[in-house]
Amino acid sequence: MSMNQSGWRPERPESGGDAAAETFTRNRALMLEEPLIFEMGEEDGTGVDFEPLGSPAKAGVQTDSETGPRLSPGNRLAGLERNRPINLPGLSEPQAVRHYTRLSRQNYAIDLGLFPLGSCTMKHNPRLNERMARLPGFADIHPLQPTDTVQGAMKVIADLGEWLIKLTGMHSVAMSPKAGAHGELCGLLAIRSALEARGDGREVILVPESAHGTNPATAAFAGYRVENIPATPRGRVDLAALRARLGPDIAGVMITNPNTCGLFEPDMIAISEAVHAAGGLVYCDGANFNAIVGRVRPGDLGIDAMHINLHKTFSTPHGGGGPGSGPVVFSEALTPFAPLPFVEKQGDHYALIEEETAEEHHGQTFGRMTAFHGQMGMFTRALTYILSHGADGLRQVSGDAVLNANYILRELEDVLDAPFGASGPCMHEALFSDKGFGGGLSTLDLAKGLIDEGFHPMTMYFPLVVHGAMLVEPTETESKAALDQFIGAMRSVAERAKAGDPSLKAAPVHAPRRRLDETLAARKPVLVYKEPEQAQAAE
Repeated sequence: MSMNQSGWRPERPESGGDAAAETFTRNRALMLEEPLIFEMGEEDGTGVDFEPLGSPAKAGVQTDSETGPRLSPGNRLAGLERNRPINLPGLSEPQAVRHYTRLSRQNYAIDLGLFPLGSCTMKHNPRLNERMARLPGFADIHPLQPTDTVQGAMKVIADLGEWLIKLTGMHSVAMSPKAGAHGELCGLLAIRSALEARGDGREVILVPESAHGTNPATAAFAGYRVENIPATPRGRVDLAALRARLGPDIAGVMITNPNTCGLFEPDMIAISEAVHAAGGLVYCDGANFNAIVGRVRPGDLGIDAMHINLHKTFSTPHGGGGPGSGPVVFSEALTPFAPLPFVEKQGDHYALIEEETAEEHHGQTFGRMTAFHGQMGMFTRALTYILSHGADGLRQVSGDAVLNANYILRELEDVLDAPFGASGPCMHEALFSDKGFGGGLSTLDLAKGLIDEGFHPMTMYFPLVVHGAMLVEPTETESKAALDQFIGAMRSVAERAKAGDPSLKAAPVHAPRRRLDETLAARKPVLVYKEPEQAQAAE
């Protein structure tokens, strides 16, 4: 297959012929190949008929005999008028619909099959949640409306916040952070404010090797110096190393529990006690809360702040540039430093507490995280999910997620290296490595081969503590039949990798696109469409 710099164009025959017809040379079964939408249709055609425009004079446009219609000098757009065709394809409605529908069929989605991305909780999104989020009283409101006109939405925020407090055993919650990393920053800013309030200028945040990759980035962004804490051979935080590093310069620790090796940190209470004794505070990355929801309350483990990815634990959309939400729960010690605004129930009325009343209600808040209050669509979906399951249902969610991951771990550990398989059961995700692969094959080759088997690849090369890591998270929404199908595909490709099958270097061969030159695509991406004539001239 030939590729341009972006690495995606379909193969074309060397012989001449109609350009549009050439792009269909890779048709396979019911999957039709086609050019970019800019390469389709005629520029002087249109799929919609409009009423003829009125005369230029009626439209407020002056006419020049040489250049044609132009805007009057007093018009704000004077000088910005277009001087060349817009070059949009003139497509009929069926052509446009078919084009984008075909493109959608080249994507993998949770509606098509199991999505094994570790640490991402790519599970089924109940359609009921989507319907609730689209109710006019939630979808059509504006953040600047008077609070008296959006009391239903305010109640959703308050009720969801109460659920999050109960599920985590914490003291308060900030609903405004827009995503997980935003929540991390929120928690660290609260920690910084608490330390500053007691005149303590600590500068270092400790981050275990098994933590999420965003943790050290967030700590650095918040102005802290980051130091790593190693993991033990069993994939947990090295408690002795942590204790040895604690001192008057340590502001706190950012720990992911369950961690990115898919393991629970059994020393969590001891870690919290040691950090508190040294004068620091404990931040927990709650991205993996899906593994313990309804079973473990982080507040009971000595946590001071933890964000919750609503778009992971509580079913809402994840990835693809879509919206997220990262509420942060706080211990009693950090509650005075939580951000504004927040929702407060006052009798039968819900009020949004802003800066002018901050002194009365919060005292030492560090301010605002964002202009408005969180993400209404995420709140509605998450509360619907929680109410649909109830407390006992949420407990089953985490139990099923852990059960599914352990089933995959035990079914594949004879053919794939499981670096922590002897450490006991995993949590919501199973970790494997490329140890034992032959013929110079790697994790990337197995992942590409998995595409040919009909599955999106698992998370690759993460966590960094394992060479050639493959992190698989089946979530609780997959049946045993679906897991068996995935296990069969993984086993088939893993056996080929261990045997050094060179054909894996060419995989995928059955996907709409063959393997890309990822380095070239990353270093020299083609991000702007150019007309063929211009592209040839540039070459």
